Amino acid sequence: MSKIKIATDSTADIPKDLCEKWNISVLPLTIIYEGKEYRDGIDVSPQSFYEILDSAERLPTSSQVTVNMYTELFQRCREEGYTDLIHVALNSKGPGTYQAAELAKSLFYESQPEANQDFRIHIIDCKTYSMAYGLPVLEGAQMVCRGASVEEVIDHIEEWLMHTRPVFVPLNLKCVKKSGRVSAAAAFVGDMIGLKPLITFEDGEAKIIAKARGENNASSALVERCVSERRPGTNYALVYGNNSAAFAKLKSACAEALDCPPLVEYQVGCVIGINTGPDMVGILYRT
Repeated sequence: MSKIKIATDSTADIPKDLCEKWNISVLPLTIIYEGKEYRDGIDVSPQSFYEILDSAERLPTSSQVTVNMYTELFQRCREEGYTDLIHVALNSKGPGTYQAAELAKSLFYESQPEANQDFRIHIIDCKTYSMAYGLPVLEGAQMVCRGASVEEVIDHIEEWLMHTRPVFVPLNLKCVKKSGRVSAAAAFVGDMIGLKPLITFEDGEAKIIAKARGENNASSALVERCVSERRPGTNYALVYGNNSAAFAKLKSACAEALDCPPLVEYQVGCVIGINTGPDMVGILYRT
């Protein structure tokens, strides 16, 4: 009989209480700032990280989950009697976390060939960021608790990821300008006339899909996009940073326009926050 473990990394931005409730293991990326290293979600919280971003002249950077961390996860899961580990890894076009997972898997089976007989490791490249893969991970963990098979869980996660849509609106363009998500010239013009870019990820790459003028219109544009694209009745998540007023407007607009409440409301994590800045809102859903 299968015993399935679900795992991911900290950039999935799944709140800690939900990870604990649904038995999801999370490996942290590392945030590097002014020569110091912080484990995402362990040594630094989103709230404390926003203060760093607000004052930083140069943006912090992030580094991948290490091969050693993956090897320890694999060993621990096998020792705990799991027959299958389903790990959904950060976008392979990102910091190298997916590649580290694949390398660790190869090294693990080389060092313990007998593990091939009783412990299977399934690594999925999410090709996106934040709760755009956190949501299917969460749903996959819930399926495990209901007794779904390994194949059913993997199929559900992979199908979700084929149709996942994150849409973020940075309301202050300082961080996106520094990160290169929006060019310096475009950011300058946007700040001058109040334009806010709607940013998504397609095939692992950032893409501006629309622009809205002002915070109120940004919330409306997010909801309109979600209404037109989202598969009815499916789960979605709302994300925010340190702009509570903008988030309240987004929540109100969603309550009026959508057919169910969000499964998750969460603060943007450290890795995504480096690129969007803390003054942001967004919706993540399935098309």
